[in-house]
Amino acid sequence: MSRTDNKVIPFSPPDITQEEIAEVIKALESGWITTGPRTKEFERKIAEYVGVNRAVCLNSATAAMEMTLRILGVGPGDEVITTAYTYTASASVVSHVGAKLILVDTAKDSYEMDYNKLREAITEKTKVIIPVDIAGRMCDYAAIYRAVEDKKEIYQAKNDIQKQFDRVIVMADAAHALGAERSGKKCGQVADFTCYSFHAVKNLTTAEGGAVVWRNDRGLDDDWIYQQYMLYSLHGQSKDALAKTQKGAWEYDIIFPAYKCNMTDITAAIGLVQLRRYDDLLKKREELIERYNEGLLEIKIDSLLHYSDNYTSSGHLYFVRVPGIKEKQRNEIIVQMAEAGISCNVHYKPLPMLTAYQRLGFDIDEYPNAFRQYENEITLPLNTLMTTSDVDYVTQKFKAIINAL
Repeated sequence: MSRTDNKVIPFSPPDITQEEIAEVIKALESGWITTGPRTKEFERKIAEYVGVNRAVCLNSATAAMEMTLRILGVGPGDEVITTAYTYTASASVVSHVGAKLILVDTAKDSYEMDYNKLREAITEKTKVIIPVDIAGRMCDYAAIYRAVEDKKEIYQAKNDIQKQFDRVIVMADAAHALGAERSGKKCGQVADFTCYSFHAVKNLTTAEGGAVVWRNDRGLDDDWIYQQYMLYSLHGQSKDALAKTQKGAWEYDIIFPAYKCNMTDITAAIGLVQLRRYDDLLKKREELIERYNEGLLEIKIDSLLHYSDNYTSSGHLYFVRVPGIKEKQRNEIIVQMAEAGISCNVHYKPLPMLTAYQRLGFDIDEYPNAFRQYENEITLPLNTLMTTSDVDYVTQKFKAIINAL
């Protein structure tokens, strides 16, 4: 397809205003640019937004997931289950802690794991399940907890925090889903632990960053858990840099040789403004999704349902599937869209198709539903810098390409 105009629709540029820029300048001028008062304030604001007692901000959702597994004592000899249809971060953290990765296929015509197969995959070695709230829509946690309860009698706790749960622990990869709701509860109030991403392409960005929250109703010691995240993310040091600035408070200890994955005040400054704007950003995404739905209705494209009576998505990604096509045609469509100035993507190549996971023994032939989801999936651009006329342009070009097939 030859270009007929100069319109360019990028896939997911960050939505940064002068307000974020001004807040970053204030952080730079304050003299405090690493983890400090703005990071702590951002944590308080995230917890308040989600409706939980505490939040921890780190340098990525990946770090949030890995540190959570470590705090839960997950390691060699344990198994952790996640979906085959996700980005590598959901699974790589399992390898990082030395546990065995178990992948579950999606249900037929679904981006969510097959919950019947999830139940079958739980063994006496299973310690954690990692559901993925893909594209911003929360998983069916009721089904996940039913699977967990059905296998509760075989659960074997290894430490005190695992004994507090006395069942397999649910840790959501909610990288896409801050602000989503399901059955009257916000993302962050349902899974035992919930990890968010604030990467540059996410709805709310801090350039790089992430956060973790946990439920209020499990009898957990919030202060102890928060302190564990501080230790794990700052070399196991008993005082962070902010605490050490108090008069005469230079003394510290290293409790154990840990990791370095803290958030900085510069990135938290961006996040504080983004969070203040977030409700408006979510409304804009809903408006754009509704426009897409209207425009694509006539060509009977399968698109992920973001909003229903029971759930509200964060509207992070706009997934479509083109019935009857295979990988080659799908890729040709993406090239033709790019030639029209429109950046598209694919979410995701199932993990068993990737070299790293093939080396772990996974075979895509054992995940047929995930493959079928992938082979004709296209993610159309969706970002809050777009206008409804941009959506109309994308829709027009996409329909023309599909109709020509």
